[in-house]
Amino acid sequence: MAEQEEDFSSLPLPDRFQHKIWKVRKAGYEDAAKQFEVTPDEYDPAFRPFLQDPGLWKGAVADSNVAAQQDGIAALCAFLKFGGKEGCTRTRSHTIQPLVEKGLSSTRAATKASALEALLLYIELDTAVPVIEDLLPALSNKQPKVVAATLAALTAIFHNYGCKTVDPKPVLKILPKAFGHADKNVRAEATNLAVEFYRWLREAMKPMFWNELKPTQQTDMDAQFEKIKSEPAPKQERFLRSQQAAMARAPPPGAAGAAEEEDDLEAEPVEVDAFDLAEPQDVLSKVAPDFSDQLASAKWKERKEALEALFLVLNVPRIKDGDFGEIVRGLGKSMKDANVAVVTQAAQCIEVLAKGLRKPFGKYRSIVSGPLMERLKEKKVTVSDALGAALDQVFIATSLTDNLEEMLEFLKHKNPQVKEGTMKFLIRCLKTTREAPSKPEVASIAESAKKLLAESSEGLRSGGAEVLGTLMKIMGERAMGPHLEGLDEIRKTKIKEYFEHAEVKAKDKPKPPPAPVARAPPPTAAPKKVAAKKAVTKKPAPAPSPYAQEALAPQPTARSIPGSKLGGPKPAGLKAPLKRTLPGPGGAALTASPRRPAAQAPPLMEEEPPAPPRLGLGRGLAGRSLASKAPAMAPPTPAQSVSPPPNFGLTAVERAELEELRLDKDRLLRQADDMRQERSRLNSEIQELKNQNAQLIEDHTRDVLSIKAKETQLVRARSDCEAAEAMCGQLRREMERLKRALTSAERVNSPPMSLPSPSRETMNDGGDIYRDTGMYGGAQESRPGFSNRARMSYTSTLSEEKENSGDPLANPYARSKLSPELRNGRNSAASGSAGRASPAPYQSSRTGRDPSTDSGRGDTGQGVESWKRAAEVTSALKAKIEQMKARQGISRP
Repeated sequence: MAEQEEDFSSLPLPDRFQHKIWKVRKAGYEDAAKQFEVTPDEYDPAFRPFLQDPGLWKGAVADSNVAAQQDGIAALCAFLKFGGKEGCTRTRSHTIQPLVEKGLSSTRAATKASALEALLLYIELDTAVPVIEDLLPALSNKQPKVVAATLAALTAIFHNYGCKTVDPKPVLKILPKAFGHADKNVRAEATNLAVEFYRWLREAMKPMFWNELKPTQQTDMDAQFEKIKSEPAPKQERFLRSQQAAMARAPPPGAAGAAEEEDDLEAEPVEVDAFDLAEPQDVLSKVAPDFSDQLASAKWKERKEALEALFLVLNVPRIKDGDFGEIVRGLGKSMKDANVAVVTQAAQCIEVLAKGLRKPFGKYRSIVSGPLMERLKEKKVTVSDALGAALDQVFIATSLTDNLEEMLEFLKHKNPQVKEGTMKFLIRCLKTTREAPSKPEVASIAESAKKLLAESSEGLRSGGAEVLGTLMKIMGERAMGPHLEGLDEIRKTKIKEYFEHAEVKAKDKPKPPPAPVARAPPPTAAPKKVAAKKAVTKKPAPAPSPYAQEALAPQPTARSIPGSKLGGPKPAGLKAPLKRTLPGPGGAALTASPRRPAAQAPPLMEEEPPAPPRLGLGRGLAGRSLASKAPAMAPPTPAQSVSPPPNFGLTAVERAELEELRLDKDRLLRQADDMRQERSRLNSEIQELKNQNAQLIEDHTRDVLSIKAKETQLVRARSDCEAAEAMCGQLRREMERLKRALTSAERVNSPPMSLPSPSRETMNDGGDIYRDTGMYGGAQESRPGFSNRARMSYTSTLSEEKENSGDPLANPYARSKLSPELRNGRNSAASGSAGRASPAPYQSSRTGRDPSTDSGRGDTGQGVESWKRAAEVTSALKAKIEQMKARQGISRP
């Protein structure tokens, strides 16, 4: 056995990893872990076999022997810890699944701990995304212990790295599935994971899965959340290798400040909201196509219902960007609605839209922010709260700079309610902004706040002091000192009180301003400092003169002319120009001492560089050596230390350039001021145009509504007119029918003397009457069936009148309204026409008189007799009608 063990130990590690004897594998895992621990770096040859064949680790992690498996996972941890990122990326796809299925669910505590450590190392060496993607499928495993172990591993991952390093969205989406598992251990681990999420995300996590839980589960979760609400914000315990390298690169002097900034940055991710976790949703397709028409309705209930439907569509955690221009313009118009319920609902729609869009909502800010602040004049609490919430969401979607100009304008509003609401909005903006305002913005805010201190209302005065105190908290007491000058001590004390109690998220950082100041002076200041150091520290400065001679060869030779043979003729030629520029000092310097010309003459000589070539000094100067000139240059050096001559002429040029630059700077500043004024003017014009546009839109809307109302009235009037015309036609037809019936009835009731000649029509209409009365029985008896036909025609006429009118008394009532003259006239006309149509013999036989004599005779006595006869005939006719009704079973009306 000893020989076999020695043979096994001599085998390469990859062969031992795949050996059939578990003890050999176990020993190989242990030896591998020891080798990895003693390697100097991640590029050691010990890692190479496992990088070339990463599948070796799959067998080690999933070893069938639990003791060997424990050492195999421990060896993997040592490999990852000392092998670096390459070992992580190459082995990750082979080991995570067996780690989850065989390592995390192991019965050995050491194996579980090693498996979890391996997962944490995989995240530490690279990123968490691939590890989470490989862990999530294990939540659908058939074995409950694997699911529970995976949830516990996820809880440990988020506990160590936090929700800033590890994205919680993929896990939150499938968390409800774990809550609905049949195994109680799985549900318990899901509860632990949800509690860990709540430590980092707070209420922002609920929209992702809360509605999918059962009510009892929600109650239990709320009880768990209550226990950790008072705990401080969690911090990341383990860091990625990239984060560790960034922290190692931080300079030691600023370590304290850097640590504070890191703490602040680590504390910020706790304030995660549902927007960061949710997926964008397309809501434009869900908006009603006729939303604009409904919003322009004349009935306020219809407008409110349209806004309520829009609110339900927009109330999602995150909205996909799109063209919301028409919707936002409609909401902006609704701010001017006369009904406060419509205004409140529109403000709520603006709030959820800005909350769901965030940054993309910035392009719509100018459409709604002005109308929202203008509507702050409402005194109703519900309306003002809705408007304030909408303004807060608009500010969160934009920035303080975007809203400041409009806020300052509304702080000058004539309505105190608008002033107070805008002031409160400004205070909330200063407390929540994460970017400190610039100095011009600070000045404008301070000026507006100081004006509020002089208001008559106590609320506005306190608000002005709170604005200044909050601004001081952001900028610091020193920066706000100049803006508080001129205020009395009482107001300063009140501002200090608000300053001490204010809570802000932005802090002014005065570090960036010195950087541009340090960059600006180097071109002019740096050379002067260097020259001064050279002149003071090294008085005998022979070095500058060779540089000067090399740079300007003719000028140093001219300075050394007084000590040379060529010095005689040269001053004679140079005195005139010297006297032109500096007559007194120039002549005195040249005649008194050789050092003075060195101090005063150089600028004059440098002003005329072409003089040496004209005097023919190029040859003598070229023949002289630099060493001979050095002693001549040495004496003037002390004097140059006091007033350096070489820089005197250059500084004159530089001064000229400096003056030009200053003039350019002044010109640019004036241009900037002009442009700033022009910009303010254009902004005011834009605001006026916006107001005019809003007024025109309001007028247009009002006109459209009035036009639609008029059109509605016109349509109703037209329909009423058509109905009246139809009724008139029906009444006209009814009247014609009644006239015909009346005519036929009067024709039947007409006196016998006015009956026409015996024609067929007359006989059909009235023969029965005459026969029944017995007056003209002989004439009618000769026409059998005449009486029945007449009776039937008259009965049918009466029945038709009753059926058409619906009222049995209508026709008699209509006939009774006719005047006796009209009825007599009709009777006479009917009789006359009948008489004209009938032959004379028949008429004479009926009346017994000659028609010619009847027409010429007066009808005084005959008219009375004929009326009596008509009355008799009428009474007889009525009796007959009653008999007919009785026979036919018609009741009396």
